[in-house]
Amino acid sequence: MKEKKNSNNVAIIVVAVLLSFVSGTVGSYLVITNVPSISKSIVENVSKLEITENSIAPAVNKVYDAVVAVMSYKQNQLLATGTGFAYKENDGKVYIMTNNHVISGADKVTLILSNSDQVEATIVGGETYSDIAVLSVDKNDNLGIAEIGDSTEMQLGDTVFTVGSPMGIEYSGTVTKGILSGKDRLVEVSFSGSTSDYYMKVLQTDAAINPGNSGGPLVNINGEVIGINSLKLVEDEIEGMGFAIPIEDAIAYAGTIENGGTVERPYVGISMVDVANSYYLWQNNIQIPSGVTSGVVILEAVSGSPAADAGLQKGDIIIGINDEAIGSVAQFRYELYKHNVGDEITIKYNRNGKESEVKVKLEKNSN
Repeated sequence: MKEKKNSNNVAIIVVAVLLSFVSGTVGSYLVITNVPSISKSIVENVSKLEITENSIAPAVNKVYDAVVAVMSYKQNQLLATGTGFAYKENDGKVYIMTNNHVISGADKVTLILSNSDQVEATIVGGETYSDIAVLSVDKNDNLGIAEIGDSTEMQLGDTVFTVGSPMGIEYSGTVTKGILSGKDRLVEVSFSGSTSDYYMKVLQTDAAINPGNSGGPLVNINGEVIGINSLKLVEDEIEGMGFAIPIEDAIAYAGTIENGGTVERPYVGISMVDVANSYYLWQNNIQIPSGVTSGVVILEAVSGSPAADAGLQKGDIIIGINDEAIGSVAQFRYELYKHNVGDEITIKYNRNGKESEVKVKLEKNSN
């Protein structure tokens, strides 16, 4: 009886082993024969995911038809080329924003749309220090309107791109991509030559920005404009540093220009040079006190101006406005233009080696 039981157990074990072997063999065969298709499916899905995540095509499509190439003329002679974008439609008019330096001095401006149509634009106006200008055209079905974003919500490292006309209209519609490299950068700007006239607070990007991109949009990954391209450092040793005016500032200036007004800048009534400008100081017979290495030297305080009325005079060296130190003409203008007509500021200055301060009430420039 015991022997029979043992033989039954052996039989059960043998059957179990055989079943395990057969099921393992069949399973292995099925896996092996299907691995290529399974692997292929996985690779295809991963590839599709990577292409979708890396592409900015949907964002580009949102803004592309709103971007135009800008050609400015004077007496039928081409002055400059640049880029612009339509940002608003109102009462049958479409308004286009660009840089003021692109259209400054022009008596005629032509736009090239994304479908290559050419349209003559009306120059609404522009302003030097903001470098913002506004053009308008009659409503055109081939001209899209860009969606405006918020640059303050952007973070360093966010993807951005530009659409523009680098190196002229031959390359209009060129898209370049990069990241937001910096915010609230203060960049010196020259309007008249080699000397710096003003500071601009700008966004920094490593997206390629070349001559002809000026006035074009800097756009986020959602296809919203967050800045207007304006500047590029062009020193040989610097690469990948482009700049854009934050869209909030640009829209504010454009709104004033668009409504027929002028951007009102406060006036103090002085002509000035940097302390380091020894040639002009020599021409004006002005001596700089020992130890003074930075600041703004007053060449003239216009009679009847806020500066003259406050007692400032030729030879005084402005070293501060309120709590901000002043080291150059560009910085002086930047700090001054933070204020409005009617505001009172404190100007700190050095006269003959002695530091003093005076209250100055800002007026509107009557010129």
